[in-house]
Amino acid sequence: MLVVALLMTLFVLSPVVADDQVVVLRGARLIDGTGSPPQEDAEITIHGEKITQVTASESATLPKGAQIIDLRGKTIIPGVISAHSHVGQFDGIRRGTEHFTRENIVRQLRQYEAYGVTTVVSLGTNLPLIYDLQKEARDGKLPGADLFGADRGIGVIGGAPGQLLLNNADQIDRPQTVKEARDAVRAAKARGTDFIKIWVDPRGMNPKMSKEIYTAVIDEAHQVGLRVAAHLFTLEDAKRLVAAGVDVIAHGVRDQPVDDEFIQAMKEKSVWYVATLALDDATFIYADRPDWMQTPFFRHSVQPELQKQFDDPEWQKKTLASPSAKTAREWVRMNQRNLAILHDAGVKIGFGTDSGAFPIRIAGFAEHRELELMAEAGLPLLSVIAIATGNNAELLHLKDQGTIAPGKLADLVVLDADPSTEVTNVHQIHSVWHRGKKVSGPVTEFTP
Repeated sequence: MLVVALLMTLFVLSPVVADDQVVVLRGARLIDGTGSPPQEDAEITIHGEKITQVTASESATLPKGAQIIDLRGKTIIPGVISAHSHVGQFDGIRRGTEHFTRENIVRQLRQYEAYGVTTVVSLGTNLPLIYDLQKEARDGKLPGADLFGADRGIGVIGGAPGQLLLNNADQIDRPQTVKEARDAVRAAKARGTDFIKIWVDPRGMNPKMSKEIYTAVIDEAHQVGLRVAAHLFTLEDAKRLVAAGVDVIAHGVRDQPVDDEFIQAMKEKSVWYVATLALDDATFIYADRPDWMQTPFFRHSVQPELQKQFDDPEWQKKTLASPSAKTAREWVRMNQRNLAILHDAGVKIGFGTDSGAFPIRIAGFAEHRELELMAEAGLPLLSVIAIATGNNAELLHLKDQGTIAPGKLADLVVLDADPSTEVTNVHQIHSVWHRGKKVSGPVTEFTP
């Protein structure tokens, strides 16, 4: 019933536009996702799913019979792309394989989309259902964000992700030999995966993946045309993985400052770096009770069970007193420092949050929090937006997403304020367009 309700909501929120109708979004400020300065008084012409023209309103040629939508005073950015998220891992505050259902995943994809995240990569621990949902999403037949995935992923026996959290062995492969590692990669390729995910170092608390295993995984993946994203924590492991040919570092280095050796290796091998600042931030920030937790923008992202937990004084006290809260604060600061150094050095920076892995890593909101933490780290605001849009399209090899230009999919977020002057203006969502259709309005219209 929930899926039916979501589909009805999508229909109501979408303008009555035929598939061949031409729509013109007129007069908004345009931030195109390339890092270029904003373009004032822009006009975006959409035909079907695609953008056909981007120009200044004064010089635009109005297509005959076009539907004109006046957006003067608004700002338009590309739909946000997350290269590191998860779906179907939990519902409310309950985590387990039983939540990897069509109904629950569609709800989460709708939440991502309502918060302006129009494409997500579920980076591991996926069950076979994801392939059906991916196809439907890419064909425009499923409500919510477009969906890509990294199959099950490959870890270590006794290592992350914890076996107590994954009550289905089919959610992750844990090879013990080089042959098993190569077999796991080929099996994932046969199932149709977009990426291979490996868990190498879970903060030193569990066994690490051996060099022999991750080298075999990376080599086999490259042989069959797949790229590898690595879960890691330390600079030492990051250096070894880059030397082994890893394509994406899926979490920031948090144990010490990055050095010139690492920076040069990252640049020479064109490895992407995704910091996931919001991951450790979520460990303590909700117990800190910042003022934004009372805003409708935040509260409309939180399911009732989770909100009840956040509002519980005992939970707040216990969280703040935990050793993990102190270390997480230190890790966030180190992660921000390293992100700024790598960005300034010209390393390829991608965008992800690990949203959806646990209830406190909230779909859609985590991406907005990540933008804020990146800006807080000192990255220029236009660069922050470009990293979350155009850069991530490049990382994922998405030729028709990430920027606002002719030939691209019309995945757009219309804002009531300008995020190039204040990062929190990304919260002021007026509407979200996905594949040429308006799919949602302000987040206050969304029920988590």
